[in-house]
Amino acid sequence: MTARLYDLSSSWTFPNSQQEVWNVIADPDMAWPDWWPGCTLAKPLERTPVIGTSASELLLATTATLNFKASLGYTLSVSYHPTLVESPREVVFDAGGDLAGNGRVVLSTKDNGHTEMKIEWRVRPTSRWMTFLSPIARPAFTYAHAALMRRGETGLRDYLARQNNKK
Repeated sequence: MTARLYDLSSSWTFPNSQQEVWNVIADPDMAWPDWWPGCTLAKPLERTPVIGTSASELLLATTATLNFKASLGYTLSVSYHPTLVESPREVVFDAGGDLAGNGRVVLSTKDNGHTEMKIEWRVRPTSRWMTFLSPIARPAFTYAHAALMRRGETGLRDYLARQNNKK
């Protein structure tokens, strides 16, 4: 049985510059656990040999596997491997692990100087239990994703505020 495709999107807005948001979300060291509640590194980062020395080239050579604790009690292990990096605007990535597919994050500056971050996910669950339950549990999985994303948005907003207070 093939699991249904989840086409998920989120939009976050921050009072920070596009570059400040980019520096955190596109950090080649994938320090997301520093700001995203319920997120931990599942294993050390994997890096292929890096051709250049820029942060974008380092990010393209990196695969991060992160665990995310869902509000419904389960944990998903998801790998992220960037396939396109256009600093400081866009990251496209492949996802693997418990969710297979791809995603995209796009940053843009609003008229008021704030930064909007649009996140798109097109993934299928790969674990047997999620694939089996997906036809009936889709609303619960979608709810858990939305709650997880809200925690990420709040965590990133608080982290950026702390970074600004250090300046």
